[in-house]
Parts: sequence; structure tokens; C-alpha cells
Amino acid sequence: MSDAVFTDLRTALPSEPAARRRERAPGKTMFGGEAMDRMLRYELLRLYAANRANSAIAFGILVFASCIAAGMLMPPQAAAVAGAAVAASFGIGTAVVVSFLRKPAGEVDLDRWRRRFIVAEILQGLAWASFIFVGLHSPGEGARTFALVVHLLVSAAGVMLGASVPVAVIAGIAPLLGGVIAIVVIDPNVSNVALAMVMASAQTFFLFMTGRLSSSVERIVLHRAEKDALIAELEQSNANSEEARRRAEESNLAKSRFLATMSHELRTPLNAILGFSEVMKGELLGRHSVAAYREYSEDVHASGEMLLNIINEILDLSRIEAGRYELNESCVSLPDVVSECCRLLQLRAVSKRIEIEQTTEPELSGLWADERALRQIALNILSNAIKFTPNGGDIRIRIGSTAEGGQFVSVQDSGPGIPESEIPVIMQTFGRGTLAIKSAEQGTGLGLPIVKGLVELHGGRFELISRSGEGTLAMIVFPPARLTEPAAPALPGRQAARARAA
Repeated sequence: MSDAVFTDLRTALPSEPAARRRERAPGKTMFGGEAMDRMLRYELLRLYAANRANSAIAFGILVFASCIAAGMLMPPQAAAVAGAAVAASFGIGTAVVVSFLRKPAGEVDLDRWRRRFIVAEILQGLAWASFIFVGLHSPGEGARTFALVVHLLVSAAGVMLGASVPVAVIAGIAPLLGGVIAIVVIDPNVSNVALAMVMASAQTFFLFMTGRLSSSVERIVLHRAEKDALIAELEQSNANSEEARRRAEESNLAKSRFLATMSHELRTPLNAILGFSEVMKGELLGRHSVAAYREYSEDVHASGEMLLNIINEILDLSRIEAGRYELNESCVSLPDVVSECCRLLQLRAVSKRIEIEQTTEPELSGLWADERALRQIALNILSNAIKFTPNGGDIRIRIGSTAEGGQFVSVQDSGPGIPESEIPVIMQTFGRGTLAIKSAEQGTGLGLPIVKGLVELHGGRFELISRSGEGTLAMIVFPPARLTEPAAPALPGRQAARARAA
């Protein structure tokens, strides 16, 4: 037998990406409906108002500094009127956005507030346009330069702060552009035309940037909305999962209570049936007047024993699944336990002319395990091997050390084998393969799940390797931590053969 039998059998599953990229046109979302549309519109308005409110102090400083500079570079009366208009429009705009942010989202009339924002932007645009118009018509190059700088600053600030509502940005820039056109119409000299061209180019650039920023802001809002919706869906799924887990635990507890109750209720009359059928079978109180009664009592006793074994298997499996199977551990010799089980099943093997060969490596360490559980493991594996091995077949048992320092026991039969696709089925509770169903072999489909559960309780692993027409290999491996003394590592290949020969 090759050393590959003792390696871990792993199945590589193809990995899938956690999320798939979705290509959508701007404005399209994975969530539809009026509620989503309203939420998107409100979020864009809220973002506009929040930007305006958060920048109120910085923008107020710009307004104050512009008024002071205008008083120094422009005629005092004209500068005072324009500065007052700018300050008043700024105050109105700030009051509007603060009022919007204080209202609950469900009470907001989106169209009305959108119109209010547009009107506030138009008022501020007109105020700044008058400010710039006064500067361009003031004597001295300093006032003209000041007007150009203010124009650029106000336009850039409007684009950055109001990109989520592009209509409001356009409403704020339009008066500035109108003021530039009015300057050229009133006084079309070379200097004014040059300034108008610079300002018009800047306005065109700012309008272009408004469109790009607006698209980016909308995408950000959409992605955040989708993320929030996915998080909410995930939280709901998690809550459903927790509820399902709680119900499963309650069902498992109810099942355990039911099995415990049924165990008591079934075993009490079953013990009476077994006892009285034993008396009747042995004719302890006198011979039967009808010979068939003896056969009937034997059948009753055999059926009662089979029912008791089924009840015990169900109870063992339920305790294993519930994590309530307690191991009574002690130092056990694995070869001795397997040999004892072979002796118990010897009559069944002889009746089918099956040869059982057991090979054990010398000087194996003791195993710290539950002796009753080990005996049940060995009996279930050997019983299956005898059951499905044809008459005149053979069963090979090997016990030894693994390359990792643990211990193993393998049972190889010469039966018809199991299709690889059916191995996961027969490893499930009450699972039976097509061979067992066709041959009508007695069994509940609990033996292998119990073996797997008991082996895993010991920290080991249970593997079933089989193919149609090639027999079946049952492999049980216990970890090195279960050994009471360090075991010598197994030597691979020819070195092991030379060591045995020596």
C-alpha cells in the first residue's frame, strides 16, 4: 500500500470573486422605484446645502475681504452699495441652506427647495456681478485686476460648492456672464474686450467642470446608496441566519429531549420483550407444545436485539451531533481492540468463507482514547467489510504508525466497491448506497456517520477510498497527541521493508 493513502485528501474548489463589476450608464442604479429616486434627489440637495453651510465662515471671510478691498480701490459709495448687496445675498443664501438642513428629510418638498436654492444663487450672482461691474468701471488698473480676481474666485467657489445641483451653479454664473457682456456692450474698448474674453473663457471652463463634477458627485451618491442598501440587506440576511440558527438549536434540543424520552419509553418494554423471549426461546419453563413457537420466540428475540441496537446507534449519533458524547479516556492498545473485534465477528466471516488477515507493526505505543468508542469504531468498520465482501473473499487489516507520528488502522476488503459519487451519500446520516439497497442488506445507514463522529471526537480523521470493482479501503488515523509515548516515525518504501526484515 502506497504512502499516498496516509496523506490528506483535499478538494480544490474554484474561487469566485466577491463582487462582479457592473457597467451602468450615469443615473442608472441597481435599485429602482420612486423611493430610490426621491432619496437620490434629496441626497444631492443635502450635499449642496451641507457644502454651502460648512463653507459659510470661509466664504464670509472672502465677502468681508472683498468689501474692504473694494472700499480701497473703488469709489466709496458704489463700493458700499455693491458690498451691501453681496453681504445681504450671502446672508440670504446661508439662511436658506441652514433652514433646509434643519428640516426632517420626510418633510422636505424637493422641488420647492430646489427652486429656493436657484433663486438664492441668482441673487448672489447678481450681487457679485454688480460688484465686478463697479470694479471694471472704476479708475485705475488695480480695480480692474481686483474685479477679475473676484470673478474667478467666486466662479470657482460656486462650482466646487454647488456641483451636486448644477442648475443652481449655472443660475449663479449666468449673472456674472451677463455682466461681462454688458461691459463690452457699454464700452467696447480693447481693454474691456480682452477682459471679457478672459472672463468668458473662464466661465466656459467652469461650466464644463460643473458638468464633470456633477456627474462624479451623482455616481458617488449612487454608489453610497447602493452600498447602504447592500449593508441593510446583509444585516437582514444575518438576522435571518441568526434566527434560523436559533430555531435549529431549539429543534436540535427538542430532538435530543425526544430521543432521550423515547429511549426510556422504548427500552423499558423492549427489555421485557427480550427477557421473556429469551425464556421462551430456551424453554426454561417447559417445552412448547407446538414446535413452531420456539422458532417464533427466536425471531422475536432477534428482532428485539436488532431494534435495541438501532436505538443505541441513534442515541449515540444524536449525542455526537449535539456535542454531548463524553469520552472515558484511558491508555488503550489499538491492536488489541481490533483483534478482539475480529474474534467477535469471526463466526460471521467463517460462514461466508472470508479470510481476515491482520498485520501490525511491532512496538506500537499505547493510545489515549475511549476503549468503548474504539471498539464501536472497529466493529462498525469490520461489520461493513464482512457484509459487502462476497463469499470466499478476503479482508486485509493493517495497524501501524503514520509518517506524522500518529497511528492508523486500515481495513481493505475485496468487495465490489463503491462508486466515488456515492461516498458522500453513505457518509451522511441514514445514507445507503445502491449496492446495499439492491442486495437488501440490513442496516440503518448510521454506522459510518457514527465512526466519523467518534474518530473526530478523538481529533483524528476518517477516510473512505473506493471505486467500483476495486474494493473499499476504510482508513482511520489518530493524531500524535493521542499517543501515550512518542512513536518512532514510519520509514517509507524500501527502508521500512529492510527494517522489518532485520
